[in-house]
Amino acid sequence: MTNRIQYEDSFLKSINKLTGIPINKIRKYAKENNPFNILEHPLVVESNENQLEKISKLNEFIASYNVLRMNEEENRIKFKSPTEAGQYFLALLGGERDKERFMVTFLDNSNSIIETRTVTEGGIASAVVYPRDILKMAMANDCKSIMLSHNYPGGSIHSSNEDRTITQRIVDIFHPLDIKVLDHIIVGGGRYSSMAEEGYVPNSSIDKANYEPISLVNKDQTEESIMGYQNDDFNNNKYDNEEDDELEM
Repeated sequence: MTNRIQYEDSFLKSINKLTGIPINKIRKYAKENNPFNILEHPLVVESNENQLEKISKLNEFIASYNVLRMNEEENRIKFKSPTEAGQYFLALLGGERDKERFMVTFLDNSNSIIETRTVTEGGIASAVVYPRDILKMAMANDCKSIMLSHNYPGGSIHSSNEDRTITQRIVDIFHPLDIKVLDHIIVGGGRYSSMAEEGYVPNSSIDKANYEPISLVNKDQTEESIMGYQNDDFNNNKYDNEEDDELEM
């Protein structure tokens, strides 16, 4: 009940600020009547012409927001497997042949995309990743998990020791914050590989967070590994979730 009173008072104050109707008049009306009437039937509080115009604009905004929000929910991209993630990043990076890009996708607790950002872009030979920038973006998005991806202009899709090292570095930063690193997709030409699918995305941090810049050098890749990570969260090529077959924090 206390929370309801708090939100109602906040709602009434917002009506006051957005419409110019005196707060005392709004509160007096809301004591015995539905406060939504002030927006839906503004003459009940004897709103003047200027206040009526503001209420009309506010109602237009609310209606537009609700319609756009419904469309957005219907069209949101949601990942359920490494295949879906790979195809997504392939569409974004598959055409890059002259420069290396490192991208991060920030996800909510249903594995739906909040935002995808290019965090660094280099030449054909190398790029530099700044972990601190990724952290700032993650905090701004209030995300529950992230996916990493980068391309090799030369066309290789084999994860290198360097790829596994940078993945671990990112996990070291985000694991203490309860933000999951779901995958690291490598794109080369018209193909991709999933490091999670290959078992190279670690579950936990092994060192303290290191925010020093990381250089990605585009060189011949091999499948040799010095880090034998196995990730049980990606059995059967699925991103598991306790409730909806999607991963939750």
